[in-house]
Amino acid sequence: MNTQKFIVSGIVGGIVSFFGGYLIYGKLMMGYFNDHPGTVANVMRSDSELVWWALIGGSVFMGLLLSYIFNRWANITSLGAGLMGGLVIGFLMNTGQDLLIYGDSHISSLHSLVGDIICGTVLSGLTGAAVGWMNGMGKKTAA
Repeated sequence: MNTQKFIVSGIVGGIVSFFGGYLIYGKLMMGYFNDHPGTVANVMRSDSELVWWALIGGSVFMGLLLSYIFNRWANITSLGAGLMGGLVIGFLMNTGQDLLIYGDSHISSLHSLVGDIICGTVLSGLTGAAVGWMNGMGKKTAA
């Protein structure tokens, strides 16, 4: 595995994950999730209470996870293959995590569970596309 590609594509994926998450969860879908809470009150942090180091770190680790899978096992080196790989991995991870959270807590409602699976899958697809694209940069093509 090329360590430099793993790190660079993972960080780029993390950047896409961070800004994509802000756009999807923080802007586009915030109203939806606020309208479909679980039974626990005050779960979401306000903008002034956000823990930025955790959000940035989580995004970078998501990019690194996809980069590791793509570089170590899947050999994904294109935007399209990265998008598809990210969608599949994101769907499986988000569905598993959200079902576990729904099953053992009052944090989310069934509506927010479905919304989060969709949003998380899209975000993972975008992150995967960036990682796949970065993995393919500098790759020599046959003439």
